[in-house]
Amino acid sequence: MEPGARRARAPARGLTCLLLLGLLAWPGAGAQEFQVLQPQGAVSVSAGENLTLNCSVTGNPPAGPVKWFKGPTRQLVYADSGSDKGSFPRVTKVNNIDTDLTIRISDTRPEDAGTYRCVKFKKGLRVDEEMGSGAGTAVSVSARPSAPSVSGPPSRAEPGTPVNFTCTSGGFSPRNITVTWLKNGAPLPAPQTRVLPEHESVSYNVSSTVGLNLSAGDVRSQLTCQIEHSALAAPLRGTYNLSHALRVPPRLQVSSDPAGPVTRNESVMFTCRAEGFYPQGASLSWLENGNETDPGKPSRPTENPDGTFTLQSFLEVRATEQRNQSVFTCRAVHDSQPPVSDSTTLRVSLPHAEPGKDPASSGGEGPLPEEKMIYIAVAVVCVVLVILLIAVVCLIRVRQRKGKSSASVRLQEPEKSPSAALQDSDPNNLTYADLNFEKPKKRSTRQPPEPSPPSEYACIQKGRPAAADNNLTYADLDMVHLSKAPKRPAPWPEEGASEYASVQIQRK
Repeated sequence: MEPGARRARAPARGLTCLLLLGLLAWPGAGAQEFQVLQPQGAVSVSAGENLTLNCSVTGNPPAGPVKWFKGPTRQLVYADSGSDKGSFPRVTKVNNIDTDLTIRISDTRPEDAGTYRCVKFKKGLRVDEEMGSGAGTAVSVSARPSAPSVSGPPSRAEPGTPVNFTCTSGGFSPRNITVTWLKNGAPLPAPQTRVLPEHESVSYNVSSTVGLNLSAGDVRSQLTCQIEHSALAAPLRGTYNLSHALRVPPRLQVSSDPAGPVTRNESVMFTCRAEGFYPQGASLSWLENGNETDPGKPSRPTENPDGTFTLQSFLEVRATEQRNQSVFTCRAVHDSQPPVSDSTTLRVSLPHAEPGKDPASSGGEGPLPEEKMIYIAVAVVCVVLVILLIAVVCLIRVRQRKGKSSASVRLQEPEKSPSAALQDSDPNNLTYADLNFEKPKKRSTRQPPEPSPPSEYACIQKGRPAAADNNLTYADLDMVHLSKAPKRPAPWPEEGASEYASVQIQRK
């Protein structure tokens, strides 16, 4: 190049440099070009997803760090330099360009919701100077509720008992949620649902309770808790089998084959049938007159179409006379509950006892049948009546014999006249009584005459009293048995005879 041309271009280059220096020296020229741009006004993300927050600067940014803050309290969530760098493992810078301050939050959580601001600092000697910040980005985290969990009562309940079931879920956001209960696919009445906490929070929990009356047919029924939320593409469901909360007691029935009264020494088969119970665990046992006896032969439980079970037990006994009117009881124990039982009575038909044959010789020592007891009672009554009748007859005859054989003698002194009384007062008089009885004699043409019975003689004498004694002496004989004739043999009847005695007082 020629030297003239070089000289011509030199002034032009100098002019350009002067213009650039003038622009840089002009106050505010560089500051107007520096800006922090945060274009996202609001962002919604589901929990667990990655969130990208955009931020950039324009112009010639000053040297210094970039930081991200959350909420009005300016909680630091990212710093690209300094001691805070690396304190946030889930937050990283997207690229290494100085003008691009975009960050990424991995595995977002409900607590990540809030307003984020991007701030550019100018490095200072002691404290960094804030140069500018973005308008802020509002972040909302939509959290899915957890899988619903359904719980029932602490112990089994029998049919007809009201039972409460509870469905719980948590960790969801926003707060609005819907809970629906279904039984075998059919909706149940509105449950009692409560969302906690009631104030604003980053995540929420829900608890819903429904009441239900169980029935014996609910062994195969299923209860469903359905949850709907904005963070869900489809409802969540939790199920509960009502058989876990249901207990159906067994229905017992005891029968015998043959039915009714049976003949002695015949074999009888008792059957105990426990049906319609749930759960399966049950046991059967036998009692005879309240005492445990042969356990019998139980069968295997069989499942019914409705999900309940049936169990049978068999007991074979011999119908002996000792077992007549014996009570056989079947006892069932189910699901550790108090036992239930049912009974039947064994009736043995016993043959009537033959005349002259001891009923006990028939080999039985057990209880007598009703007919035999009636016969024995009638016989005892008859015997008692006969004994009473014989006693009455004997008593009557004894009294009659006493009346015929007894001889009564009544000695009665005739009334005395006054003159006789004067004579009787004479002490020289002697008073005596001479009793000589002789029964009349009857001769029989067929038998020789019987000898006369001996006569009885009674003599009452009174000696001469002392001169000083002036008393009246007398004799009084009343009811004196003088004689009793021997009893004549049959066929001649006894002769009744009466004895009389007279007392005469003669004056001397």
